[in-house]
Amino acid sequence: MTAKRNPTRSVRVGSVRLGAAHEVAVQSMCATRTQDIDATVEQAEAIRNAGGALVRVAVDNPKDVAALAEIRRQTPANLVVDLQENYRLAAQVAPHVDKVRYNPGHLYHHEKEKPVRDKVRFLADVARENDCAIRVGVNCGSVDPVTAARHPEDDVAAMVESALQHCAILDGMGFDRYVVSLKDSHPRKVIEANRRFAESRPDVPLHLGVTEAGIPPEGIIKTRVAFEQLLSRGIGDTVRVSLTLPNPRKHEEVSVGRQILDDIAAGRFRSVPVFDDDRLNIISCPSCSRVENERFVELAQAVKGMTVYAEQHALTIAVMGCRVNGPGETDDADLGLWCGPTHVNLKRKTETVGAFTYDEILPQLRAQLDALIDARSGSVVTR
Repeated sequence: MTAKRNPTRSVRVGSVRLGAAHEVAVQSMCATRTQDIDATVEQAEAIRNAGGALVRVAVDNPKDVAALAEIRRQTPANLVVDLQENYRLAAQVAPHVDKVRYNPGHLYHHEKEKPVRDKVRFLADVARENDCAIRVGVNCGSVDPVTAARHPEDDVAAMVESALQHCAILDGMGFDRYVVSLKDSHPRKVIEANRRFAESRPDVPLHLGVTEAGIPPEGIIKTRVAFEQLLSRGIGDTVRVSLTLPNPRKHEEVSVGRQILDDIAAGRFRSVPVFDDDRLNIISCPSCSRVENERFVELAQAVKGMTVYAEQHALTIAVMGCRVNGPGETDDADLGLWCGPTHVNLKRKTETVGAFTYDEILPQLRAQLDALIDARSGSVVTR
């Protein structure tokens, strides 16, 4: 199958060019702690050798920055840095990477007294000085509250507005070496957000992904749904498959991504379920260096196994691996777990139920799940 690609401009990221007529690039992210240089280099090389064109790492503090400089010396991979709350770290990390990713929602919350435009200008100036590209990474669960408030019934519209706003800011500064991503854990929202954005800005290369897709095979199915629908329309220039996997298997995200691309190119579209929220939906993040306890992956798998009895109930359970995305991106789930070093925080929507050890959390989650099912069905769940 040959799809006419959107006429996006070409954006160089290290040795790779994204957009225009260039091949759709597959990328992944290291789940190792960035300060563990040997492990991070090993994983970056595994991703690169699997066919990953870009390798993303997270940087949260000065020790990560120091490690990143050494990682850069030890791997020829095209490196992307994932900035979280502290956007000013960009000045320290940009000399060692090929692209800087920032989240407009997180940018809003840091140094609130400073205009967002000034923060973006800082990032654009740093990128120019260090020959870096930028990714404007918008996530449905972390859109800034001002933009979200303008779209109380349409979070997809809020995502698209946020992305378009930041594109306009960068364009106004004469910086066009950027790509955009609009991600959600539901493939339907990913499809709709990227479709709307591409209609408004067909010139901007798009990074596709279903964030927190979860454990295989469900996480692969969700991702395939989104990629098939978008790439077949010519939308998408680089992709990431976000799966909850143990660290030694992280490079499998690239293999899965390349297989999906090959299938689409060959016209092999698979019959897949439509995720219309009519049954239990478990979302979990793909793990990264921000995960403070590697038992998170085991927990996500245990949650999947424990909740089989509830699969016919239209509920969402979110299992998040860190304090950065966990608190906010569990707010929309019926039940949310976000994992710390020693405890797992359990929530019902925005309400905190409590913090429990990794050994205590499953019975607590089951009790809350049963209570929700009982309340909705008016009958006692069969345990």
